[in-house]
Amino acid sequence: MRKTVVFGVVTALAVGGFVAFFGQNTTEAGKKGGMMVSHDVYFSLTDNSPKAQQALVDLCKKHLSKHPGEVFFAVGTLADELKREVNDRDFDVALHIVFKDIGAHDKYQDAERHKQFIEAGKANWKKVRVFDSYVTQ
Repeated sequence: MRKTVVFGVVTALAVGGFVAFFGQNTTEAGKKGGMMVSHDVYFSLTDNSPKAQQALVDLCKKHLSKHPGEVFFAVGTLADELKREVNDRDFDVALHIVFKDIGAHDKYQDAERHKQFIEAGKANWKKVRVFDSYVTQ
């Protein structure tokens, strides 16, 4: 009887530990109504020289990275060698941010650093396209 109780407790602890450890990938973002938000922005620049493109990349890194709720941040320039028929090449700089949920996205939109980014960069923006979508892993 005692061995059965001990076995039951050990099994329960093992299952609980497994769920606690491996369940970390299933965040609130993975639950219904709490999806992650992918915020992808494509900038076409008036001055699209390599120097101007790098300046925007640096500006993105300074003002848009490390906001609360960001789970992924990346920024870069058009992959010039990828010229397949299906590639949309109407941009110079691409920004990709994934937020843990819509609330984090909304706070980012109102953040002072985000507003500073817009003010500092908008003079050279010919066209800006924003693609927001719900995503899961």
